[in-house]
Amino acid sequence: MRQAVLEGTALQKSFPGGGELLQSVDLSIYEGDFTVIMGPSGAGKSTLLYAFSGMDSITGGTVRYRGQSIAGLSDKKRASLRAKEFGFVFQQPHLASCLTLFENIAVAGYLAGKEPGKAVRERAERLLRQMGIEGAKDRFPSQVSGGEAQRAAIARAIIGLPGILFADEPTGALNRRSSREVLNRLTGLHQNGQTVLMVTHDLGAAIRGNRILYLEDGRILDECTLPPYEEAAEKEREEQTGEWLSSLRW
Repeated sequence: MRQAVLEGTALQKSFPGGGELLQSVDLSIYEGDFTVIMGPSGAGKSTLLYAFSGMDSITGGTVRYRGQSIAGLSDKKRASLRAKEFGFVFQQPHLASCLTLFENIAVAGYLAGKEPGKAVRERAERLLRQMGIEGAKDRFPSQVSGGEAQRAAIARAIIGLPGILFADEPTGALNRRSSREVLNRLTGLHQNGQTVLMVTHDLGAAIRGNRILYLEDGRILDECTLPPYEEAAEKEREEQTGEWLSSLRW
């Protein structure tokens, strides 16, 4: 039986003016899955991701991480949960401009507080190699390419050994080559057991997941399940997913 890492029940998000971004969404995110959320602009994709991560409040419903209600935590405990158990990658890297790539990654490890300082530094070095940016470890964000900065952001997101990695349009600001490099890193993490929840509008990014959800008007309309990603089957995978999305008028 698959283990649910995150569970959302009857999730609602509305505004005083009457607009609704989430309408009674029920969703479980399972251990080891690479779950992708797609849908048209304004469907509530990022809202759902932020609700699950505790970065945004919800109007109604409950979110549980490994059985614990996130809404029931104080602001301090919620921030601690995010630092220790959640990793985040956004469309922009959001690296600290005054820190080198190595320092940006290591600081996140110190804040997670799961390992002593020496172990954090060694892990930061390993992640730099794993992401293929060890040669830029002492450079500042302004001195590297967008793809290198985004790979550093991924390393920063996972140095604390998060239970789940959230990614919001992680390739949205990158060129095709850099996008593929970033997607390869995310795919590799998933293949090594990392649970990933990603929002994207890009079909090429979406097919890296093994489960794709289609959100529209704040509701999950359908989902598509795929076998583990293999580069050799990428074209077939893209055609299959494209047909499914077309049936939903994407």
